[in-house]
Amino acid sequence: MKETPDQRALKAATVSLVAALGCVALFLPPLLQDTVATPLRAAATGAALGCTLLLHWIFLGLAVQRMRRSVAAWVGLSVLLFPIGSVLSLVLLGWFADERGSPAPAPYA
Repeated sequence: MKETPDQRALKAATVSLVAALGCVALFLPPLLQDTVATPLRAAATGAALGCTLLLHWIFLGLAVQRMRRSVAAWVGLSVLLFPIGSVLSLVLLGWFADERGSPAPAPYA
């Protein structure tokens, strides 16, 4: 089955969210001392976090736009309730994309 443009955008949003969560993990207590030990590493991790979050929201907005839904509502949910809102948005939009792309079930006889 061929992948649709909205599914490609959702996959890109998922990959960028995983990368952003990896950057957030570097600022959590077990890895915090190593991350902030050098200012260059802390700045690079912060810049990577900012870039990956921005990419996540851009790809999420593209997917929502291609699905003809409200971009402001879905991206707003993702921004305001990060990271749970981002995961929730991806799960729901993935479900909507699968539902829309699958053929209609045969009626019962």
